[in-house]
Amino acid sequence: MGWKSEKVRVNILEHELVPRHEVLSAEEVVELLRRLGIRPEQLPWIRASDPVARELGVKPGDIVRIIRKSPVAGESIAYRFVISG
Repeated sequence: MGWKSEKVRVNILEHELVPRHEVLSAEEVVELLRRLGIRPEQLPWIRASDPVARELGVKPGDIVRIIRKSPVAGESIAYRFVISG
């Protein structure tokens, strides 16, 4: 008798190496873009097909906040503009 292979579903958002991801609300997007003085497409991109983006259910045009733990700053915040693909 051998080991049976079964599909195991893992929530990648709960993995210790994956930083916290949050989808910004419309109000947060307006404030962020105003504060930075940029257009959304000027932010770094993340594809909608990225495993974390798929898990979050984001769509092209959304903006995602990524919060990473930082030994120097405590936490580091980055933003990504979701593109198709």
